Amino acid sequence: MRSSLIRLLSVVLFLLPALASAQAPVSYEGKTVLVTGSTDGLGRELAREFAAEGAHVIVHGRNAERGQALVDEINASGKGSARFIAADFASLQEVRDFAATVARDTPKLDLLVNNAGVAFRDGQRRTSRDGHELQFAINYLAGWILVHELRPALKAAAPSRIINVSSGSSAPIDFDDVMLEQPGAARRGYGQSKQAQATMTKALAPSFLADGITMISLHPATMMDTTMVIGMGLEPRSKIADGVAHVMGLARAPTLEPGAFYLEKGEPRDTMDPQGQDPEAQAKLLALSAELTGVPAK
Repeated sequence: MRSSLIRLLSVVLFLLPALASAQAPVSYEGKTVLVTGSTDGLGRELAREFAAEGAHVIVHGRNAERGQALVDEINASGKGSARFIAADFASLQEVRDFAATVARDTPKLDLLVNNAGVAFRDGQRRTSRDGHELQFAINYLAGWILVHELRPALKAAAPSRIINVSSGSSAPIDFDDVMLEQPGAARRGYGQSKQAQATMTKALAPSFLADGITMISLHPATMMDTTMVIGMGLEPRSKIADGVAHVMGLARAPTLEPGAFYLEKGEPRDTMDPQGQDPEAQAKLLALSAELTGVPAK
């Protein structure tokens, strides 16, 4: 009996460090984090937060002056480090070139935050350089390219994570008019692009998890006081700090539910719209994404 108890105690003592580690917050000290759309708003504050933890942050945006200013600020802080890589996500070729640069220079990527996005509420249809509806191109298709092209670097850093910054303002995808060419369709562009993010996350998560990559989507906070929200003439209902707290809380969480959509209070859901849980809709979106980008699901 005594020998059995000793053996049991030995096993418990052996497992305690692993159990404690599994429940400890994830630290990004010494790790590499990519935050897209990080020269302003939520993305910029997230870059600062990760750097303050000691991470190397890849800063992305279109404006080289703002990007370099943030990099200089981080590098001068004595905490963490940063590098800026410019790319206009309105061009899928620039997204591919950006991904190739990151993949070439970053053999291990611990966290990808797909945060870059645009929103319009004037009902006017806009197109990307490739002729795609602009919100769908920047908010969704760019992220599709990045998760696939950077998958080897994320796998090399496993366990690693992908956080897709979606929105509670989702709208079902109209597969007969994804590019919003019908009269009045442009008003649902933002919601459709965000639903596509959450649907992609739900569909791809099992495959990525097999490589040690946990992918989730989330709603950071409702109408934060960002340049985008204020520029649309909307009254902010929350602070950027609220969104930062939510994203960082999930980034640091010991465990996450792969494929889930997380609301502000951290409750995981399948997706905001039931369409995202439909295997047929998921399959249609994956096929469409591969067709539009030339990047197949891997």
